[in-house]
Amino acid sequence: MIKVNIGGMNTQEIKSLVEQVAEGKIEAKLTSDISGVQEVAKGEADYYIGACATGGGGAIAMAIAILGYSKCFTASMPGKPPREEEVEKAVRDGKKAFGFTCDHVQLAVPMIVKAILETSSAKE
Repeated sequence: MIKVNIGGMNTQEIKSLVEQVAEGKIEAKLTSDISGVQEVAKGEADYYIGACATGGGGAIAMAIAILGYSKCFTASMPGKPPREEEVEKAVRDGKKAFGFTCDHVQLAVPMIVKAILETSSAKE
């Protein structure tokens, strides 16, 4: 099963949305940003997603520090909603951590989850 750690703001909303979209194919867990990303780095979780006010700050700063910039993707920022093709490309390219703004949770989470599931099924 795919394991996704969730940190940052709006965590319960994100977790509920992940579970709804994934239909039992993803195990979602609420974590702090640091421990959530450390678990990804150790291979104990597959992905980390988080929301904050800017999408590229608190949501993903620890992920960048721990995993490195090349493994992270800012899916949205204020005034720049997520774009499905960019999210899909990020997942295909091996990004493991995703940040987005709190006001884009309803847009970003389904895109990220669907891209993860599609990429995962393509590898099987």
